[in-house]
Amino acid sequence: MSSYFTDLAQQYIDGEWRPGTGSWDIIDFNPYDGEKLASITIATVDEVDDAYRAAERAQKKWGATNAYARRAVFEKALAVIDEREEEITEVIIAELGGTRLKAAFELHLVREFLRESVQLALRPEGKIIPSPVDGKENRLYRVPVGVVGVISPFNFPFLLSVKSVAPALALGNGVVLKPHQNTPIAGGSLVAKVFEEAGLPGGLLNVVITDIAEIGDAFIEHPVPKVISFTGSDKVGRHVATVCAANFKRSVLELGGNSALVVLEDADIDYAVDAAVFSRFVHQGQVCMAANRVLVDRSIEAEFTEKFVAKVEKLKTGDPRDPQTVIGPVINSSQADALSGVVEQAITEGATALLHGTTTDNMVEPSVLTGVPADSDLLRQEVFGPVVFLVPFDGEEEAVRIVNDTPYGLSGAVHTADIERGVNFAKQIDTGMFHVNDGTVHDEPLVPFGGEKHSGIGRLNGETTVDSFTTTKWISVQHGRSRFPF
Repeated sequence: MSSYFTDLAQQYIDGEWRPGTGSWDIIDFNPYDGEKLASITIATVDEVDDAYRAAERAQKKWGATNAYARRAVFEKALAVIDEREEEITEVIIAELGGTRLKAAFELHLVREFLRESVQLALRPEGKIIPSPVDGKENRLYRVPVGVVGVISPFNFPFLLSVKSVAPALALGNGVVLKPHQNTPIAGGSLVAKVFEEAGLPGGLLNVVITDIAEIGDAFIEHPVPKVISFTGSDKVGRHVATVCAANFKRSVLELGGNSALVVLEDADIDYAVDAAVFSRFVHQGQVCMAANRVLVDRSIEAEFTEKFVAKVEKLKTGDPRDPQTVIGPVINSSQADALSGVVEQAITEGATALLHGTTTDNMVEPSVLTGVPADSDLLRQEVFGPVVFLVPFDGEEEAVRIVNDTPYGLSGAVHTADIERGVNFAKQIDTGMFHVNDGTVHDEPLVPFGGEKHSGIGRLNGETTVDSFTTTKWISVQHGRSRFPF
């Protein structure tokens, strides 16, 4: 087992590893076998304050540092990940039950976002804007917001921490990171360790491992951070947005989804099956972009369903350390129980289980359900696990209506032999992202990532990240003398 679970079971504040001073510990468990990985004494409100104040102090010098010099840290961080790849893979497998395939996928994306951060340091550009006043020069500067608070989730903790932390740092900000309680190492102290080894000046990145039962809203309400970047559920996201608004802070919210993968009658059925199985069952379905619903034109429903169920039946469920495993454990027993409840509710409402997976501890086998009533709440909510609903439709118009009949609007996909038909279909869907002839699970460093409706506010990646973690400042210069009316 990686030594990271002993060495990094601490807070990281002002460039120092130190224990928390709270009165209780967060226990970090392996969701597959229940092994205790680490015990971490939580951070208190005072330590949250220490972390933000450290970031505030360190940011002044960092923000004034030449952007070309800042790039070196991210180049070195890439080298650190390459050097520690197997250890980091072990952490992802052990702490969140990710398979080797999932760990490789996550590390690939982390590298891509770090490469983009190397360039992001140079991305902000100023402008000279014309003035109606003679002799007036209007300069518009892009400047760091100062300090960014980042709250990351448990499903892709290393990636979704780095995805906000690295760009915020590259753009000249300080950062305080609060990882999810179920993934304090992969989502928190591991990120700090990588940047520490990469030579990031102390104090710029701080990690506080804690719980709202201890600190309440102190992480969000604190006066230092100007932006809170949150990834998680829409329920918690609504609260984060409310508290941020009350404290005049900007929030960037990457929230849940209820994506649909749509198979039109002219689609390549075998290819659509492959895309749908991946889109639903990657990382046990614990992905905000996962295809909760697979919509199939009724004319091809029988053929698609037979091939889909046959492929899902072959997915190996078990030990995530086994390279052949596709579906490992869900994150905890509450999640496992909730998924069992979803399946039983669907059956009670009249659905048919084409596959009815069993649940043992945190191991949830795939379930494939059809015939869920059109008015069921299950079709409109996020289901975070290996449960999928097959939904037939008659024609594109009905498909569009069904896809949009949810409070979420994150991702989705459509399969068709006619590319422009697919694009026209995508334009009618109320989502931030939609894919033609592909899966629903995608993230790229340059393309704006985010959702509509309950799936979030704001975007990350590329230029939208610059918008999220910088602000504009107008400085005017009057050449000659202004004339005043009195």
